[in-house]
Amino acid sequence: MSDQQASDLLSPGSDGVARAREDLRSAAMRPVLEAQRWWWPAVIVLAAVVVLGVVAWAVQLADGLGVAGYNDQAFWAVYEADLVAFIGVSYGGAVVSAILRLTSATWRAPLTRIAEATALVTLPIGMLFIIPHLGSPQRIWELVWPPYWNLSSPILWDFFAVSTYLLATAVFFYLPLIADLPIAAGRLAGRPGLRARSARLLYRALGGTRELGVSRRRLIEGSIGLVAIMVIPMAVSVHSVLSFAFASSSRPGYSETIFPVYFVVAALYSGIALVVVTVAACRRLFHLEAFIHPRHFVRLGFILVAFGAAYLYLTFTEYLIDGYPGTDGLAAWVRQDLTGRYWVPFWIYFVVAGIVPLVIMAWRRTRTVGGVVTASALVVGALWVKRLVIVIPPANEPLVHSPLTAGGVLAGNWGSYHFTWVPISITLAATAAIPLLLLVLFRFVPILPIAEMEELESLEEELTEAVEIVATAGQPRPAGQRLTGPPGGLGPPGGLGLPPASACAPATLPPTTLPPATTPPVGRGEASGWPR
Repeated sequence: MSDQQASDLLSPGSDGVARAREDLRSAAMRPVLEAQRWWWPAVIVLAAVVVLGVVAWAVQLADGLGVAGYNDQAFWAVYEADLVAFIGVSYGGAVVSAILRLTSATWRAPLTRIAEATALVTLPIGMLFIIPHLGSPQRIWELVWPPYWNLSSPILWDFFAVSTYLLATAVFFYLPLIADLPIAAGRLAGRPGLRARSARLLYRALGGTRELGVSRRRLIEGSIGLVAIMVIPMAVSVHSVLSFAFASSSRPGYSETIFPVYFVVAALYSGIALVVVTVAACRRLFHLEAFIHPRHFVRLGFILVAFGAAYLYLTFTEYLIDGYPGTDGLAAWVRQDLTGRYWVPFWIYFVVAGIVPLVIMAWRRTRTVGGVVTASALVVGALWVKRLVIVIPPANEPLVHSPLTAGGVLAGNWGSYHFTWVPISITLAATAAIPLLLLVLFRFVPILPIAEMEELESLEEELTEAVEIVATAGQPRPAGQRLTGPPGGLGPPGGLGLPPASACAPATLPPTTLPPATTPPVGRGEASGWPR
């Protein structure tokens, strides 16, 4: 076999590669280049909900926390549950993306940009709940101005941890975007309008003017791997420190040694569920079905139920440890949760977020895109309810004991919290802000990681070509014939075009020799002929 023949074999069909690349870049830039008919109505409705939340907060500033339902017997309630829930769901996107990157899972590629964007927008929204929780917004200076720091407070350390994690999340989102920005600037070349010109200037400032070469690509990949390693322990530390605000108190139901692990697992559980819902929405709204396939949802669903099973076990452990001894304070709030005034939200969580997702993923018939998305949506809502069950009952439990009541607990003096329109409006505003920010963000950045998906596709094409070269070496072939790799490029349902396992079986290979040693080595990502 001559050097020219070997070179021809290692070069995929240019038409198929160009078509696949064009399809990918068009799909990734679709939200940037054209606003769908539903885009402006959706933005207006979501923005109106956010404005309603701002109005409710202004009313609370004028009239005090009493209008939000807070009182002397219910000093912690919905804002603390919102703080824990919204910060928790932000971890799913970043941590799942980091784990899949570190494990070199190639099927992750179409999901990473959406997952990392979800983490980026939900974390600051969760941090903002500290403002309505404080009542007086000027007290926020006690967290940011050193003379006011109380270094013994877990709230202060949680603020430091969350702020550091926010910076790491922003870097984790930006680094993979660097290689895509020159491509995005090229797609906007020649387009009129202020937004297109402003976007091109922004792309060139953040990503340069030319597509990255191999050396810069390798440098960025190493940086992404380093940040991915840092993101995982940061996420664990942030929610662990957040749990210390509860676990370091003296109230029954809060002083739990299991809380750090409990909070971390709950954050990952709800975070992965939110990623599934967001990916499904983006897939449908922006027509990404050719790149995000049902098997992506099934694999995320298996990760979801793994954390769900762990969370059920931790829930069982918490109530067993507190309820079994039967001491006054601990047994009182356990009874209130399981059979008392809070039994409805507790069992709603237990069934909806604990049992239903396991049943859905256990049956092949329901293990579909619709089934996984339904289970994830139920988990997101039910985990918020569970945060209310964690926060409100211990805060309402009386700490005064009386020998006149059974067990020494003044059961009739339990406090109560009642929802008002103010916290409901603020919570809905924060919920609406997540899709609103995502819609605005994807009007400026590609929704799919273009360079990463092209890189993974080229690597898999090289694997397919190498297998076919070994399998067919020495056999006659018409002059000029090339091996084109799997048809359809990035389109097959497999994710990124990996060859079937049977193609790699050594038993099927005829005895032969490899191409001559004089064949020039093919570098990673060079065989496809795609520009880098």
